[in-house]
Amino acid sequence: MNNRFIAAAAGLFLAGASLPALAVDGDIEAGEQKASTCIACHGAQGNSTNPEWPSLAGQPAEYTVHQLKLFRDGGREDPLMSSQAAPLSDEDIRDLAVYYEAQEAKHHEADEELAERGKLIYRGGLPNEGVAACIACHGPAGEGIKGAKYPRVGGQHAEYMRKALREYRDGERDSDPNRMMRDIASRMSDEDIEAVTEYMTGLHR
Repeated sequence: MNNRFIAAAAGLFLAGASLPALAVDGDIEAGEQKASTCIACHGAQGNSTNPEWPSLAGQPAEYTVHQLKLFRDGGREDPLMSSQAAPLSDEDIRDLAVYYEAQEAKHHEADEELAERGKLIYRGGLPNEGVAACIACHGPAGEGIKGAKYPRVGGQHAEYMRKALREYRDGERDSDPNRMMRDIASRMSDEDIEAVTEYMTGLHR
């Protein structure tokens, strides 16, 4: 088996296992009120109806806090999100994060044939290419890992995830710690990306 694959898989597993799950101290009710301006893009209760925009429902609060702070502080740039996050206080961000984490994520129907190939990648990686299994960081049902800032991918729009993976692969997105996602995506073909995201969009718990 590819030694690079073994090292990557072990590193991802240990990264997730070694981090404590630190609860985000936020107010769900306050977050619901503050989320009123987010509905236009991210949908009611955080379930986006636009496949190009991510759903936030069920997203681990730690991940949402991290991403919103990146947008606010310039670590991640997007014309729309950067401007929306700019006025948010740390308290606002915590409240939004715990509100969205508490919402139930909807899942989507997936193309069974394409998703079957994606399942193999998600659960077993691509050993010959040095791509570790997605399940190590994103969980059996794509639920993400609290405390480790690994996002929920189960039920996320396939189109959005394809765009994200291609941006990581092409160096257009660099907000991933230790280049983790850029390194993984750089070894994936368009066909790999299409298959694994089709599987992830149908995952749910």
